[in-house]
Amino acid sequence: MAVKIRLTRMGSKKRPFYRIVAINSETRRDGRALEFLGHYNPMVDPAEIKVDKEKVKKWMDKGAQPSDTVRSLLKEAGYEG
Repeated sequence: MAVKIRLTRMGSKKRPFYRIVAINSETRRDGRALEFLGHYNPMVDPAEIKVDKEKVKKWMDKGAQPSDTVRSLLKEAGYEG
């Protein structure tokens, strides 16, 4: 099972809110997540990024690969992993 760390969309139309999740790579975008790792809210200024660094480290140690977007968000949030 290949695990990815990626965004799943929440919120309403025209008001996006994203959760950062660990999810099986074959699962659809908004499918059932293995674990919630944080959230990203682009609608506030500045954009709000909250990440549980211990959970992200745990999943990356298990071999989970972050998507390009999540990788940039983690870098912006100050995660060095």
